[in-house]
Amino acid sequence: MALALLAICSFSPLGLVMTAALENRFPRPAIPEKIAGIVVLGGSFDTRIARTRGGFEFNEAADRVTEALILARRHPEAKVIFSGGDASILAEDVPETISAKEFFTGAGLDPSRLVLDGKARDTFENALYAKRLADPKPGETWLLVTSAFHMPRAVGCFRKAGFPVLPYPVDYRTPGGGEVFRPSNATVRNLEKVHFAVREYLGLLAYRLQGRTDALFPGP
Repeated sequence: MALALLAICSFSPLGLVMTAALENRFPRPAIPEKIAGIVVLGGSFDTRIARTRGGFEFNEAADRVTEALILARRHPEAKVIFSGGDASILAEDVPETISAKEFFTGAGLDPSRLVLDGKARDTFENALYAKRLADPKPGETWLLVTSAFHMPRAVGCFRKAGFPVLPYPVDYRTPGGGEVFRPSNATVRNLEKVHFAVREYLGLLAYRLQGRTDALFPGP
């Protein structure tokens, strides 16, 4: 049974289909001409490498900050809130805000537009601290930028925190349309998709049981 399950996860599109269900939950929206700000969730930087080698290093979720930078340049009126602290469990690390500050300012973003939250350790704390920093006013539009597969849980947390945001998913891991049923030739990538999807579904369940989200599978 174990070998059969391993074969299914390695050679079938199971991981792609599971991940696509998460990524398709929130389609990318049209953005108003003016927005108040952009909230970017952490997860884009490898802080262990940055801490030991200097500078900053991206991981596979780099789209979160690169897309946010593009949005910030298109909307010079918007603040940029980056939320990402030290989420390590087994050893102390440094908050992602150190790398984020170096990246955004190095890429030319006006430091006065950048607001950093280095305390948040998980998605629910991202929502709580981002709301305090943004202090959103009625009628304002705040974009939420995170990986598409993570967007349902993130939106559920922001709704629970009372922070209305416009979801702007990035960092897609699956193709659209019928291509989702064609698994990769690299079995490790297929297994990776199953791993990320299972972790996210468990996260959705755990957050709902803890009262951290407003629904088991938040949607538009």
